[in-house]
Amino acid sequence: MKRYTVTLTKTEREELQDIVRKGKHRSQKVLNALILLNCDKGRFQTKRTLNEEMATVLQISMRKIDRVKKVFVEQGLDVALNGTRGQRVYKRVADGEVEAHLIALSCSKPPRGYARWSLRLLADRAVELNYVDHISHETVRRVLKKTKLNHGANKAG
Repeated sequence: MKRYTVTLTKTEREELQDIVRKGKHRSQKVLNALILLNCDKGRFQTKRTLNEEMATVLQISMRKIDRVKKVFVEQGLDVALNGTRGQRVYKRVADGEVEAHLIALSCSKPPRGYARWSLRLLADRAVELNYVDHISHETVRRVLKKTKLNHGANKAG
C-alpha cells in the first residue's frame, strides 16, 4: 500500500486546532481533523503520534487513518474534512402526469378479487396501462403520501 505523508502548514494546523477545540462541527469532521493533526510530519508539529496509538485512542481503524491521509494528499484539506457530494443524477420516474394517473387509479375500484389497491397492484397496473415503462411500489407510496391519500383508514360517516 502506498504511504501518504501529511505535511500541514501553520495556518492549516491552526484551522484544524480550532475545529477540534471549539464550535459545532460534525463528529467525522472533528475526527478527521484529529487524524490530520496527529499524522502531521511538518515542521510545526511538536509530537507525532503513531497510527496504531491513534487508532486505539480514537477507536477507529487503521484503514480510516489511511483514507483520510490519502484524501488530504490527493484532494486537499477541505475535501479531507468535509468529503464530497455525490455526483449521481437521478431521473424522476413519476412526473406530474404519472402522479395524476396514479391518484386517479388509486381512487378507482380495485381489480376483481381484491378489496383495495395495494402499492404493488398500483405499480403493476400503471405499467400495464403504459403510464410508465417501470415503476416501483416505493415510488407509488411516495406519490400517494405526497397527496395524503390514505385508503386504508376507516372513514367516519
